[in-house]
Amino acid sequence: MKLGDALPAVRSPIPAAAGQAWVERLAASECPALTTRRKRREEQTGANHDPIVWVEAQGANVIDADGNRYVDLTSGFGVAFVGHRHPDVVAAVKRQADRLLHALGDLQPSDVKVELLERLCGLAPWPDARAMLSLSGADAVTAALKTAVMATGKTGVVAFEGSYHGLTYGPLAVSGYAERFREPFRAQLQSDVHFATWPEQRVSVDAAIATLPQDWSNIGAVIVEPIQGRAGVRLPPTGFLEALKRTCEKNGALLIVDEIFTGVGRCGAWWRSVEDGVVPDVICVGKALGGGLPVSACIAREDVMRAWGAPDREAIHTGTFYGDPLGSAAALATIDLIEREGLAHKAATRGDALAAALRAGGLPKVLEVRQAGMMLGLQLEAPMQALTVTRALLEHGYLALPAGTSADVLQLAPPVTVSEAQLEGFVASLRDVLEEL
Repeated sequence: MKLGDALPAVRSPIPAAAGQAWVERLAASECPALTTRRKRREEQTGANHDPIVWVEAQGANVIDADGNRYVDLTSGFGVAFVGHRHPDVVAAVKRQADRLLHALGDLQPSDVKVELLERLCGLAPWPDARAMLSLSGADAVTAALKTAVMATGKTGVVAFEGSYHGLTYGPLAVSGYAERFREPFRAQLQSDVHFATWPEQRVSVDAAIATLPQDWSNIGAVIVEPIQGRAGVRLPPTGFLEALKRTCEKNGALLIVDEIFTGVGRCGAWWRSVEDGVVPDVICVGKALGGGLPVSACIAREDVMRAWGAPDREAIHTGTFYGDPLGSAAALATIDLIEREGLAHKAATRGDALAAALRAGGLPKVLEVRQAGMMLGLQLEAPMQALTVTRALLEHGYLALPAGTSADVLQLAPPVTVSEAQLEGFVASLRDVLEEL
């Protein structure tokens, strides 16, 4: 099999000599807290948690510094939806690199930035849309939160327990994933944030809406993930997003939907929220959009974006590299690829098949398989169990991530290009790992 579609080949310890040398250099140069975190995981699971060091990736395969080959079921945190180093994306970046690497941002933009803005607005669920480009998902969320203030004049935000929108200051303030993330910086964070309870699928919509604040006098936005990713692929009850939208309309607030993980085809449609029957006021997109390069966007209705006004001096929200030519070219190639090859539909059918195989397998210690397209969460029996499982899977040649605030969920987000043989091999390896626990 060619690289991209190949099965794992782990022939040396993880990491071996070359990888260990890189890890030692890493420990001597990166923030010590990250190295300490890996040691803490080793204490909790009894297994080595030194990382592999990536040196090459293609399709669904990753090669480490020791020459071991893996199947990546994380898509690099969801980024490589179309596969690592897709030839179309690489070709577009190379062409652009031969022409123009950098322009003057919002002052004197590149041609490809303009083209990307046009394409994103054309994909938006409104007849008229405007967009702001940036680099990371957190950047897009920041732009969305600022847009809500400009449009409503109200600074309060409703967010949800378990939510994850990024760790820069604006997004961190509305991320309910873990209190420990916010606590050291609390005095510098936006304080007018109300965390509502995230409703599990079995909860009624009325009960879910009842956890929202009663006083909306200073609330200008609700920010929500259609499916909570880092919290463990948690799906809300049917009709929840629609009820949120009605509540926002009733109270003069904007509904911001964070599609950074769920969008761009990952869950079987371009926008998961629209597939669920909801047209939000603002959409945040990132991760898979750049096909491997850092590109994100905040997209909104034209009347919402018009609230930024026409300042007669400098722009009050911009960035040196926002809409950079390389990222824009990569994003345009990625959009073309997803549309031309019907990859959103493919994600829906392939994700359904993978979920069915996992459920039919009667996997020990798996209590539930949650799934939307190529976004899956396997609920395990015990806290911290996902740390042990992901490390054991790594030894078998499969990359997966722990999720959930108690690390009790195995998160899968494979590239849509992953082969059937690779998925079958994963299911078999997962069974072996779980039986060995």
